[in-house]
This record gives sequence, C-alpha cells and structure tokens, in this order.
Amino acid sequence: MSMAAATPYATAYTNTAVLVPRLSTTTARCSALPYLPPPRLSSASFPASTKHFAECRRSSLSQIRASSSEDTSTSLDASELFTDLKEKWDALENKSTVILYGGGAVVAVWLSSILVSAINSVPLLPKIMELVGLGYTGWFVYRYLLFKSSRKELATDIESLKKKIAGTE
Repeated sequence: MSMAAATPYATAYTNTAVLVPRLSTTTARCSALPYLPPPRLSSASFPASTKHFAECRRSSLSQIRASSSEDTSTSLDASELFTDLKEKWDALENKSTVILYGGGAVVAVWLSSILVSAINSVPLLPKIMELVGLGYTGWFVYRYLLFKSSRKELATDIESLKKKIAGTE
C-alpha cells in the first residue's frame, strides 16, 4: 500500500512539491517525485529594478576593465627585468655560493613537502596539528595583540630583531 493511498492529504502535498522548481541540477535523485527541468525565466518575469541592477553591474565591469587596461602600459617590461637580473648576476663575486644556497633552498622545500605529506597521511595527526596551531594562534593573540601595552612590546621586539639581522645592534 503506497503512502498516497494511505492518507487523503498525501496527494495534495505531492502536487505542491511537484510545482516547486528544483534548484539542483545534479543527475542523482533521491526522491520518488518526477524530475522537472529548471524553469526558464524570461526577461519579462524580472522586475524593472533587477534589470537596472544588471545594467549597472555591466557598466561597472566595463569601467574596471577599462581602468585595468590603462595600467598595463606602466608595468615592467620583461626585457628590462632580464637585463637587470643579468647585471646583478654579473656583479656577483661568489656565484657558486649563490647557486649552492639556491639549490639548498629548493631541496629544503622539497623535503618539507615530503614531510608534510607524510604527516598528512597519518590518520589523527593532521587534526592534532590543526589544534596545536589554533591553540598557539589564540595564545599569540592573547599575549601580543589584545592589549595596547603588549602590542607596543611586540613592536619593540620586532624592531630589535630587525636590528640584529641587519647588524646595526
């Protein structure tokens, strides 16, 4: 015995559900209702304010495109960039050291990628690492960013670190 035959109101609910347009366009269906294609809306069904909004949006996009096309003339030329890099490379005295450091950086990035993928393959470890990161972020915000005096302390710590790196301290 079907549900439609069991209750007299099932038919009314079924008809109401059929009249509601579907928003999903997926092919998998999980209901016993027949598939209805999405309704085709003509421009006559939209109110005038919606048409006005669409026209305003189109004009603002064209203004953005026009302004961005003017900015491309002021961008760096590729040949200028390559000549500048070549001059800097020729000015270096220890080219082998730069190549060694660059190769070391590439290897370090590659190894860290392998390490992260290995950590990610362990079932619970990524979630634990996320919790540790969120906990540290919360502590950092509470310790350094929440109060004005601690923000000043962080700024002086950053300035002293900059001086140590630059060698002026």
